[in-house]
Amino acid sequence: MKARIWIIAALLVGGFVAGTTYKRWSPAARLATGIDSPIWSGPSVARGAGLSVDENNNIEVYKQAHDATVNITSTVYRQNWFLEIYPSKESGSGFFIDKTGRILTNNHVVSGRAPEVQVTLSNGEKYKATVVYKDPVNDLALLKVQPRREAKYLPLGDSEHLQVGQKVLAIGNPFGLDGTLTTGIVSSLGRDIADESGRKLEGMIQTDAAINPGNSGGPLLDSNGNVIGINTAIYGPGGNIGIGFAMPINRAKTMIESYQSNKPYGRPRLGVDVIYVYGDLATELGLPEEGGLLVQQVAQGSAAAQVGLRGARDLVVIGNYQIGVGGDLIMALDGAKVDRIDSLSRVLARKHPGDKVELTLYRGGRKVKMTVTLGEASQDL
Repeated sequence: MKARIWIIAALLVGGFVAGTTYKRWSPAARLATGIDSPIWSGPSVARGAGLSVDENNNIEVYKQAHDATVNITSTVYRQNWFLEIYPSKESGSGFFIDKTGRILTNNHVVSGRAPEVQVTLSNGEKYKATVVYKDPVNDLALLKVQPRREAKYLPLGDSEHLQVGQKVLAIGNPFGLDGTLTTGIVSSLGRDIADESGRKLEGMIQTDAAINPGNSGGPLLDSNGNVIGINTAIYGPGGNIGIGFAMPINRAKTMIESYQSNKPYGRPRLGVDVIYVYGDLATELGLPEEGGLLVQQVAQGSAAAQVGLRGARDLVVIGNYQIGVGGDLIMALDGAKVDRIDSLSRVLARKHPGDKVELTLYRGGRKVKMTVTLGEASQDL
């Protein structure tokens, strides 16, 4: 009797297990019990990702600019302490500005005496380049190659009317990684910075588009694919920290015009250090509320010194700022109101040494006008 009970129990358990193992569940039941629940959530049908308007813009600008951007390697032969000759290499970027093979880049990319310059195109073609023109003050250089076919080139835009916040794109060869695109905005305008040799680079465009070693000389583009600057410097040593600087393209256009007309090219110089004050700060300093460029220093022997422009006579501290006061306030240049920090550098970018500029000054409680004949900045290498 006990044996029969054990046999029946075993059959019942076996049937339950067999039924559980081999039962055919409907798809709905399997999902309801969680048996076929997906590991991740998502659409039931895979589809290609849609691109936003901004993404499409990035893609179009890159397609237009990639083939016109080049890698530049400059080799200079130097001598060490043991009088042994060794090659020293600089690398950077550049871009074609016409179909005949002329290329814009930074002067520091091809600096040194009699450098051997090699240009590599996006398709891998290599060419020997000649340095045909230099502007060390603005860290610019013009190269020429003889391409086997018409070069794809970039249109030069206008850096005169840039706005803080507008979108920009940088293309170059950071760390030798050719054809790299980064995007960002214009972070500020009219920045004055010092290059590695201590020379001041005036009126630079600041951007948070990633710029790294190897980007130097490459194009900074607007959303229409026009070059509005030449990537020149980064803040501090090493790689990108979101603060990069580009030389406004209008400086390069002035250099190119001088080269094409066979006129001697020099950078005009007024010879003043200024800060931009307006609104409450200007009022606090006893100046008109509309403000302007407050002269801090006047360089000895400069055009500004020759006409008697006045620099600061005293220092005051307002908030966290130490400001020189007592100097002239430049309120207008050639009749145009000073309304931004780079107003002076923008005017100088359109002029040559020997040209005149009319200054409207606030001095001693009244406005006076003064005409200055511009000098020439040093072109020391």
